[in-house]
Amino acid sequence: MGVFYDYYRAANRQAAVEKPDYPRAVEKPLPGIPAFDAVETKWLTPWDSLPQLIALIRNVPCTDDLVQTVDLYPPPEGAPKTDAEWDALAEGSPYLVGPGIEELPADVRDTLADVPDERLIELGEQWAADDGSDPWPLSRLIAELRDLARRARSEDQLLYCWSFGG
Repeated sequence: MGVFYDYYRAANRQAAVEKPDYPRAVEKPLPGIPAFDAVETKWLTPWDSLPQLIALIRNVPCTDDLVQTVDLYPPPEGAPKTDAEWDALAEGSPYLVGPGIEELPADVRDTLADVPDERLIELGEQWAADDGSDPWPLSRLIAELRDLARRARSEDQLLYCWSFGG
């Protein structure tokens, strides 16, 4: 099945975690399920791939603390703290299998929002050089994330990442 990462914008944390079991990037939301402005990826993790992109945009080294997310779901205050608590979790617990929702910091939103059109190809090529992938889809993904970030910033919203799978 794989892991899915939906990057989306929301008015606040409460709106971001509404109905957490449902993907954020859907063409036609089900009745009673919130509709989000989202970008779907299958590999863009907020703790590995996204920091690489942010480092390229900022022209700085990629470090572990470049993108510091805030875990929102499952609620961190209910997370197991000991090995025994982890072992006691039910098989389908969201702490084990997801979904997970993380809030991205405003500086990451703004970094993405500030990418000019003339850098899209260059950034796609630089990002692709790391693993030999095709730069054109990466350039398009950067543009989609940039546009999402611009819409979020114009509405004074933050970006979030919904993930599921394993």
